[in-house]
Amino acid sequence: MDRSATIAELAAHLQSRGWWLSCAESCTGGGIAAALTDVAGSSAWFDRGFVTYSNQAKRDMLGVADATLSAFGAVSRETVTEMASGALARSAAQLSVAVTGIAGPGGGTPDKPVGTVWIAWASAARVEAVCQHFSGDRAAVRAATVDAALRGLLQRVR
Repeated sequence: MDRSATIAELAAHLQSRGWWLSCAESCTGGGIAAALTDVAGSSAWFDRGFVTYSNQAKRDMLGVADATLSAFGAVSRETVTEMASGALARSAAQLSVAVTGIAGPGGGTPDKPVGTVWIAWASAARVEAVCQHFSGDRAAVRAATVDAALRGLLQRVR
């Protein structure tokens, strides 16, 4: 994936609509926001990023419910959709992306092995979430997550 081309096209679509973008990140630790803001002029369409690595940060910054985290865990459809909705509600954005996953090398379980990542995209109209399974080391899982999040954003603004 050519990140620069993807982000340039994403930026053009966001600007043509007058939309702002926000992100909520756990396993990528700010990698999505960094990729987006590597582009000059991103202040015209990128509003903010939330790095919510801990469950407490997910609660405090994004409004993820205690009950959601207790019942489903941090790496789940339910949590990532609340993260995406929370990023939208707590920003000036019309579109958000959220990610949560297990980048490794430890932390995996039989149900949620290393490389399991949930990604969600939210707008006023809907929230969509997908589960991905990426291979490789920690850096590879994080890079693949950033790329998948960016591709998903572009698909949703086309």
